[in-house]
Amino acid sequence: MKHGIFPSFPVLLVDDEMRFLESVNFTLSAAGVNNVIECQDSRDVMKVLSGQRVSVIVLDLFMPFVSGLELLPEITRDYPEIPVIMITAVNELDTAVACMKSGAHDYLVKPVDDERLITAVKRAIQFAEMREENTLLKHYLLSDELEHPGSFAEIITQNNTMRSIFQYIEAVGGTSLPILVTGETGVGKELVARAIHKTSGRKGEFTAVNVAGVDDKLFSDMLFGHKKGAFTGADQERKGMIERSSGGTLFLDEIGDLAIESQVKLLRLLQEGQYYPVGSDVPKISDARVVAATNRDIESIQESGQFRKDLYYRLEAHHIHIPPLRERPDDIPFLVDNFLKAAAESFKKKAPTPPKELFTLFSTYQFPGNVRELQGLINDAVSTHKSGILSMDSFRAKISRKHRVPKTGAQGEVDHFSGISFSEQLPTLKEAEQKLIQEAMKRANGNQSIAAEILGMSRRALNNRLMRNQKK
Repeated sequence: MKHGIFPSFPVLLVDDEMRFLESVNFTLSAAGVNNVIECQDSRDVMKVLSGQRVSVIVLDLFMPFVSGLELLPEITRDYPEIPVIMITAVNELDTAVACMKSGAHDYLVKPVDDERLITAVKRAIQFAEMREENTLLKHYLLSDELEHPGSFAEIITQNNTMRSIFQYIEAVGGTSLPILVTGETGVGKELVARAIHKTSGRKGEFTAVNVAGVDDKLFSDMLFGHKKGAFTGADQERKGMIERSSGGTLFLDEIGDLAIESQVKLLRLLQEGQYYPVGSDVPKISDARVVAATNRDIESIQESGQFRKDLYYRLEAHHIHIPPLRERPDDIPFLVDNFLKAAAESFKKKAPTPPKELFTLFSTYQFPGNVRELQGLINDAVSTHKSGILSMDSFRAKISRKHRVPKTGAQGEVDHFSGISFSEQLPTLKEAEQKLIQEAMKRANGNQSIAAEILGMSRRALNNRLMRNQKK
């Protein structure tokens, strides 16, 4: 994709009136649709299509040589993926119906209202992009191959769900539609946003902004910039983040905490592709791709009135949800290995060997801070490491019993303490103790230290009970 060009593939205008072509081109360019080619001779249309890919065709109905009504069936037959917008000076219902039956995407009547034209063309572009995404997604899912694996190099994973997310990113990455990324704190939402930018092929910058706790005035100035003299202290013109990410990707982190007043301005930007720098009454065009992220339940906060529903639906043109680390335990060994090497290099030490019981301990932990928390645990342990096998002391001190993962039953239901049921005849305390110790040892894979922590007792006390039970 060229810098500042939208859409990726041009809009083809076909009309025998040069003045009309120039007028439509100017109107679309002013609205940000600046990748446009013109064709005044209808006989050249099929030749143009055979030599160049286009996203949308705006086709006049009545022209000399070959009419639009004759061209339309040929275009939809040979290029069914291209939406065609018909334009005519005749406002007849029968003509419109005939065009729609022949495969037209939309129908406009001259003189064409500028807003109606812009809306029709942008909707057709989005339709073409979504159709392309569906085609790519089917291809990726069937082939199970990544076209650009290097775009995901920063994300350490062997998990099948994460791989499916990568395939989805490759399918939707090249479009201009917004993407909403959700997931708990520490799962790697910004890394996913950067991967989206890399797969998009956009030449502009990736610009990240955390909007949590930002008031409306600061939000406007930060994103839209300001003119010289717009307010006290505005001694010179300042470009906003949107302009800096022109032709690239604007990443808005913690979007769920954005103030309502700012949400209105962001919605206008997404709807119209335009914005006003503070102190200016002249709009600027934005071609930045917006990726937003939140760790909040955005559906519940919109129900409570804290987040606009119309903005939510705009942002959720595509939705990527990143699963928490506890749902992809197969990634933990790879992450540990990578973080150990990185931490050792940072502290200028030899990478230590992790003890086997470390992974047993991790298997009982929920990781509320996800990948970021795991990295912090590894960094802290390596910072005090001397030599040989990595000590467990640092991990045991930080992993509290209250964050242990509850195991699931045969039906996938979590066994909480409140879910314990008893038969008519209650077990004795000794019998209950034995069963509890057996279950703890099973969950700890036979590791007495971890089983003792699960039970909230010392290892020595657990060992005494195990020895006493063996003698019986």
